Amino acid sequence: MRLTQHQRMSDRKLMPEELDELQLAFKEFDYDQDGYLHYKDVADCMRTMGYMPTEMELIEIIQQIKMKWGGHVDFDDFCDLMGPRMLMETAHMVGVRELHCAFKQFDCNGDGRISFEELKESMKTLLGEKLKKGELEEILSDIDLNGDGTVDFDEFVMMLSAR
Repeated sequence: MRLTQHQRMSDRKLMPEELDELQLAFKEFDYDQDGYLHYKDVADCMRTMGYMPTEMELIEIIQQIKMKWGGHVDFDDFCDLMGPRMLMETAHMVGVRELHCAFKQFDCNGDGRISFEELKESMKTLLGEKLKKGELEEILSDIDLNGDGTVDFDEFVMMLSAR
């Protein structure tokens, strides 16, 4: 049985950094620091977080805040409101856990670095590519940003995000 994107997304909880982002935004728009956001400030708060809600979406959100919470939302209610939007936005993104998993596939000896030999072996076993020494050296030099002759996790992530 295949799970839909929504089902997979609903299984995931907000990450600590996502909660921190929500907390920062909430505090910024809690002007009187009483622990509540007024419904009128929610749209601006959402926009500062990079969400561009439609007028229809804003009307729904405002009605929900007015009816369910009396016009003000506390942080937990704000998380209930914004959490699904954050999860939906990031559902297609690859997480750090997945990146570490992929990195480990190349880092055969587990030392936190992908050497020339590991790259050569990985290209052959994982990708079925047998490259010439010059091609491998070129790939390694493109990825090896600090020039130490190996690829660390940060360089690996940079390489993937540049493609």
